[in-house]
Formats: sequence, structure tokens, C-alpha cells
Amino acid sequence: MIEKLFPLDKNYILRQAQFVLEEELLEQMIYELKRSYTYLYNPLQLMDQTYARILDSFEFPTDRIRMIYRQLCGIYRYKHGDNQLELLFDGKSHFEKFKEDWENSFINYVKELGNHEQYVKTMLRMTVLYDTESRAEWAENNCKAFINQYFDLKIVKRQGELKLKVG
Repeated sequence: MIEKLFPLDKNYILRQAQFVLEEELLEQMIYELKRSYTYLYNPLQLMDQTYARILDSFEFPTDRIRMIYRQLCGIYRYKHGDNQLELLFDGKSHFEKFKEDWENSFINYVKELGNHEQYVKTMLRMTVLYDTESRAEWAENNCKAFINQYFDLKIVKRQGELKLKVG
């Protein structure tokens, strides 16, 4: 399952919903990344070697983007940390509601992040333009730092626990 990012992370239903949607949303993340690249760097959709490689790449190591996905999961749980279940009158279970809310929020997150060149470049380096492990590791660290800065969070490690602080 997903590792804890902060000590008071007790919303287990939401964590389970995020875990169930992981593979589907990783694909969505790559789709939005390609769309963001097109919007930022090739709005006329002129076919060159790099653009063709980005559009045609579907096979790459996913462990690094999985870490970015899980970071966004933790940020969402932190920002929506109220674990008090609300009364639902539409017949949905809390699990279904959390899945729907998380999917909508995640897509909005990656669309917003896709407006920033630093995010797009580092994500491309980890995925469809993957060439070496060292570059992918560097890109992952840069992407994590950018996301933390974007959401105005600081991760402080004390006594083996990771704590998120809103700056």
C-alpha cells in the first residue's frame, strides 16, 4: 500500500481509493503530460523527431512517476485531512465518493502543474524521454521539489518521521 507521509494520516478509505486508481491515473498523468508538452512547446503540432518520440512512447520505467503520483496522493490527503465521514444521500459509498473526488482533483493537479515548464521537462525526462537512471533520478528529485514548492509545503524529517508543513 501507500506509505505514510505524515503522522496523522488516518484517512484509510481515501488511501484505498487512491491505491485502486493508481494505474489508471498514471496513464492519465502521461496523457496530460503529452498534452502539456504540446501546449507549451509545440502548439502548432509540427511533427519533428522529439515530438514524434513523445507521442509514440508508451514503454518506460514507471517507478519514478509512481513516486510523483504517491506524493500528490499524500498532498491531497494532507490538504483534505478531515477524516470525519459526511452523510451521503446519493446512494454512493464513501469509497466511491472518495474515488470520484480524488480523480477530479488529481486531473486538476496535473493540468495545473502542466502549465509549468519545469514540471513538464522533469516529467518528460523521467518518462517518455528516459535515457539514463541518473538523469531520471535527478529529474525525480527536481520534480518533487517543484511540487512541494508549488503546493507551498515543506517536508521536514525528524526522528524518522516525515512531517508536512504548510509554509
